[in-house]
Amino acid sequence: MAIIECREVCKSFGEKVALDHVSISIPEGGIFGLLGPNGAGKTTLIRIINRITVPNGGEVLFRGKAITQEDVEKIGYMPEERGLYRKMKVGDQAMYLAQLKGMSYGAAQKALKEWFVRFGIQDWWGKKVEELSKGMAQKLQFITTVVHKPSLLILDEPFSGFDPVNAEMIRKEILRLKEEGATIILSTHNMESVEELCDEIALINKSKLVLCGGVEHIRREYGNNNIEIEYTDAEGRHSEVVSREKAGNDVLQSFIDKGVTINSYKELMPRMNDIFIKLVTGEEAGEK
Repeated sequence: MAIIECREVCKSFGEKVALDHVSISIPEGGIFGLLGPNGAGKTTLIRIINRITVPNGGEVLFRGKAITQEDVEKIGYMPEERGLYRKMKVGDQAMYLAQLKGMSYGAAQKALKEWFVRFGIQDWWGKKVEELSKGMAQKLQFITTVVHKPSLLILDEPFSGFDPVNAEMIRKEILRLKEEGATIILSTHNMESVEELCDEIALINKSKLVLCGGVEHIRREYGNNNIEIEYTDAEGRHSEVVSREKAGNDVLQSFIDKGVTINSYKELMPRMNDIFIKLVTGEEAGEK
């Protein structure tokens, strides 16, 4: 069952069309990548799902019914524009946001302390938010987004501002939350993260949905049906790329007939980054 279903969603700001009849179904229990260049309409769609912005047309369903404010309370949303109160103390800020999401004082304090220890920021509880580095503030924002255990998480550029070590920490937490049953919408420009984390993706470009489906299926669909064969002959070890369409189904047999030893055999699929560039710009990756 879809946790979120967008049906023919439209949104305009004056003459500017932000979303043009976008329909997306987001299955429960996985990581869904929401992709697109800057200004494509991703953030507008996220804001509509969160009932921050009202669409001009179409509808958003939450588990099969029109989404309500009560449903939104089950969503954890971390916007790209971070929204912490810089003059508040870190602990007070975290407690305030957790209780806004319906947690009791005791439950919020217990859960937050555990998260602070996990993220290594327990010594910052009594300091002001303005004293935090960008990375520390990012950690705090992430914690306050997930602490109430929402069934749906919407993370807009969650790796922005992190060094590789802390980015890896966030990746592991996202995967752990998925294992615990959360559904995660991941909006990012980092295509490596998409390949590593996402089960399905939707690509929005110029307000329209241009691609939707499983990551591996899409990579295979946009591949050129080439395979790479590594083999060893009398002269040593070699690697060769062969078109399956030209060579037919007996590619391996044709190499074996040559008397070589096959070391490995794999299908070459394009990276999501290459597919993104091709669909957004109409050019192959690397073209000028």
